[in-house]
Amino acid sequence: MQQLSWQRWIGSGASRQLVENICRPLMKLPSRSSAVVFSLLLLLGGALISTRLLDSNAFSSSAKTLTASKITLPDKIPKKHLEIPLNCTALNHTGTCPANYPTTTGGTIEEPGPPSTCPEYFRWIHEDLRPWAHTGITREAVETAKRTANFRLVIVNGKAYVERYQRAFQTRDVFTLWGILQLLRRFPGQVPDLELMFDCVDWPVIAKSDGYNENGPNATAVPPPLFRYCGDDRTLDIVFPDWSFWGWPEINIKPWEGLQKELKEGNKRKRWMEREAYAYWKGNPAVAETRMDLMKCNVSEEHDWNARVFAQDWVKESQQGYKQSDLANQCLHRYKIYIEGSAWSVSQKYIMACDSVTLMVKPHYYDFFTRSLVPVHHYWPIQEHDKCKSIKFAVDWGNSHKQKAQEIGKAASSFIQDELKMDFVYDYMLHLLTQYSKLLTFKPVVPKRAVELCSESMACNAAGLEKKFIMESLVKSPSERAPCTIPPPYDPPSLSLVLRRNSNSIKQVELWEKRYWDNQNKQQQ
Repeated sequence: MQQLSWQRWIGSGASRQLVENICRPLMKLPSRSSAVVFSLLLLLGGALISTRLLDSNAFSSSAKTLTASKITLPDKIPKKHLEIPLNCTALNHTGTCPANYPTTTGGTIEEPGPPSTCPEYFRWIHEDLRPWAHTGITREAVETAKRTANFRLVIVNGKAYVERYQRAFQTRDVFTLWGILQLLRRFPGQVPDLELMFDCVDWPVIAKSDGYNENGPNATAVPPPLFRYCGDDRTLDIVFPDWSFWGWPEINIKPWEGLQKELKEGNKRKRWMEREAYAYWKGNPAVAETRMDLMKCNVSEEHDWNARVFAQDWVKESQQGYKQSDLANQCLHRYKIYIEGSAWSVSQKYIMACDSVTLMVKPHYYDFFTRSLVPVHHYWPIQEHDKCKSIKFAVDWGNSHKQKAQEIGKAASSFIQDELKMDFVYDYMLHLLTQYSKLLTFKPVVPKRAVELCSESMACNAAGLEKKFIMESLVKSPSERAPCTIPPPYDPPSLSLVLRRNSNSIKQVELWEKRYWDNQNKQQQ
């Protein structure tokens, strides 16, 4: 098109007029000068025409290239991330935490839409804090919780301070505090001032029977607000994500963010139909009588209860390099048993991540996410006092209803992979601490015996697996997304409906199980 337009211009009156205007004065020059000038004009004209033709060909070629290969330009230039360094040099030089930690995210958080809604289990934050909804949390109540606490945590102006009372078992307190420090790095300037007591022991201790009225404006006593890893229906302890999300070095359990990906990959190694058609459990039976009872369900000369259970010797396993306890290599059975230890067990999330049907022996405790699990959708309930028969029936039922069994296993692993990501773990921590801080009736202050805590003071002097897991779970920059939006609290009818639905599902399974064994007994008569 460009070449055709140029040719038309060459033959037009405009071009002839230009030639006449240039050439007429030159006709009056001497012949030799005229010859030189005409030669120059011819060269100049040829150059112009050649250049135009070359440009036209180049444009045509470029157009063809653009048509053949579509170029997608980025909508916006990627924003530079705010990096939060781990400054061990400064710590070693001054012996104190760096003073230049960021107090904001470094810019506006940009998302392709409004923040996502938090998973359903976030609604239990409101329930856990309900005992203080009308009275607030007084300093006296916090001090009362000191009786069994391992440490007091104070956050003021985005900095963490800890006052220790007693060491926790293994490194529970270390990795719990590390997780809180990572929360401050992930959401700088967003964690409010607060003061709380934390108990790292398994069993909840703030009993409802101690005279605390947990509901209504006429509360006769304010219960001590005590944080821990689990609760039960008889207590008022506030549940918080456990230390294992950042690693458990004593038994070589890696931080959750990386381990979750390994479990997802390990899950793909063997399809459900190709797995062993039995129920599998491996753990420490010595910690609880109910686990010792489970060991009786193992295969023997007299019975095969469809269970394959093994005692885990952690001392021997540590000496052999943890080769037989890699969680990502344990998705080999169609069914996996979850059973509590002395209280709740951190193993639940690892067991449920396998696509296997989780056979859950009736639990007495809950952690922060398990109250949203639905029987016969996320897991299969197992009777506590008749475990062997209950497991036998569950496996026989699943092997006879393979599609439904696979759906239950898949629902559980999808829950663990999609709704228990570290993004949501940190969001849960942020929402829980934010709602808790709103209930405080006093201004948090740093106690005289408290010491400032920062990532440097915990990471720089660590060693071995503790150091490895700390570095693997280090938050390197603030979150680029806003925290999810916490759903509203349950109203009494809705909560009653949830509890009744779960209870009815369990009763239905027990009825099926009774019919199964009644038929078995009739056949043997």
